[in-house]
Amino acid sequence: MTVMQTKPADTARTAPADICSAPPRRHPRPEGQDRYTISEVVAFTGLTAHTLRWYERIGLMPHVDRSHTGQRRYSNRDLDWLDFVTKLRLTGMPVADMVRYAELVREGENTYLERQALLESTRRDVLNRIAELQDTLSVLDLKISFYAREQAAR
Repeated sequence: MTVMQTKPADTARTAPADICSAPPRRHPRPEGQDRYTISEVVAFTGLTAHTLRWYERIGLMPHVDRSHTGQRRYSNRDLDWLDFVTKLRLTGMPVADMVRYAELVREGENTYLERQALLESTRRDVLNRIAELQDTLSVLDLKISFYAREQAAR
């Protein structure tokens, strides 16, 4: 399947589960033993500690547990959410929209339509970017072919 061969997500799912990413990455620890320090999350996700703290401060990660000493303790669910947020960042979604999406998730199931609309808008933006990149790739391919032909003719 090429990049342009995409199809919208199946909206007629039977289970109303709202997963954070599909498919989720394998977690380093099983459920119940999933308490990670910020340095462990940094190592696992590739995000910086500064970014994790910033996500918490702006409302993208407001539910991070704390130990009795105040140290952040992340769960597998937090890792899944961070994976999803990272994907949203890759789409070019503005941070304000990401924060809005996180607020909608916290508000519950009654916000499914608004969440869907936000993700559909982002999907359209991604498809437009893919089309622009495909066009740019075509131009590069033409130039590369031109130079290859010119070299072969010499």
